[in-house]
Amino acid sequence: MFKHIVTTACYTGAIAALLLTLMQSLWVTPLILQAETYEHAEVAVQPAHDHAAGSHEHQHDAEAWTPQDGWQRTLSTFGGDLVVAIGFALMLTALFNLRAPTRVWQGVLWGLAGYATFCLAPAAGLPPELPGTAAAELSSRQDWWGATALATALGLALLVFGRHWSLKVIAMVLLVLPHLIGAPQPAEHHSLAPEALQAQFRLTTLLVNAVFWAAMGGVAAWWFRRQSPAVPAGEFAPLG
Repeated sequence: MFKHIVTTACYTGAIAALLLTLMQSLWVTPLILQAETYEHAEVAVQPAHDHAAGSHEHQHDAEAWTPQDGWQRTLSTFGGDLVVAIGFALMLTALFNLRAPTRVWQGVLWGLAGYATFCLAPAAGLPPELPGTAAAELSSRQDWWGATALATALGLALLVFGRHWSLKVIAMVLLVLPHLIGAPQPAEHHSLAPEALQAQFRLTTLLVNAVFWAAMGGVAAWWFRRQSPAVPAGEFAPLG
């Protein structure tokens, strides 16, 4: 069973990562490159004494390797996407062993639940941001993101699989609680990129991730069922 999970996750992650990298290259990366022009322009107009005061830091940053635009950036993006996709596919496939999907569309629903957990719910408080956008302290954002993802996952599980009405109530509380607390915000909101570009980037990123998660869920379900013995609809798949 462990080999089954890993094989399904690797194949699914590779396909989903290719799809995600393609969509990012076509629609997301051009927006990031456009935003970087505003960031570079801001750096260029800073007073000379600001550069002198931070010359050591700038020299250190200049020595660090960064992928160039083009194939290096695309390849680096694919490498990151592959690691993330396989990790999420491992989680998704492991959950299939609790209740195996009998149709591809059921896998798509599993994928959309992952999208809601790891993308949509956190983005409600911490939307995707372009370079040059003010943000709160990193650790506080990471803590809120992790707590929101965990609360959303538990809430969706109780909402879908909970049988008693009290579990449904707990599920709703878990779903809304992180947003009632609120995500950490910077002391002052500002962005170098225009607001229209920010809005386009946020919408594009959310749509691309929705396609990524739905495709990953569907492919994972298809591959998982293809490698598994038939399980009657509505029954739990064997755990080992």
